[in-house]
Amino acid sequence: MTHAPADIPRRRRPWSNRTPTGADVTIAVLLFLLEAVVVVLGLFGHGMEEWAAQGDRERIEAAELAGRVWLSRCLVAAMLLAVVAMVSRARWTVVSHLLVAAGIAALLVLDQHDRDRSHPTPEPRPALEFSLCLSGGDRCG
Repeated sequence: MTHAPADIPRRRRPWSNRTPTGADVTIAVLLFLLEAVVVVLGLFGHGMEEWAAQGDRERIEAAELAGRVWLSRCLVAAMLLAVVAMVSRARWTVVSHLLVAAGIAALLVLDQHDRDRSHPTPEPRPALEFSLCLSGGDRCG
């Protein structure tokens, strides 16, 4: 009769144990700084593109749109990293990613608000009203 050895190492899943606090805080701070640098450099690059347009309205609007798209992709990346940190049970990393995501979302809202204020919707054209005059006179009422 053979018995299975009891020393078989079990495969560990990332969510099986909480990430140690020291490693969690270190990763949270490093990723927070990295994400902040990436966002600031991206905003600087898109701002320089707008500045380089030198008054060409189409290039300026294209650079603004590219900046908003880039920020929205950064927001998605920050949220995905927060989900990965949740799966790894690294609570401080989750908090830092959610802070970065909230900051990016605030920047997106402010950018869209600025665009809405600089491009107001035109007032609707007045509707043409016809009055049917069957008498043939100049004054129909």
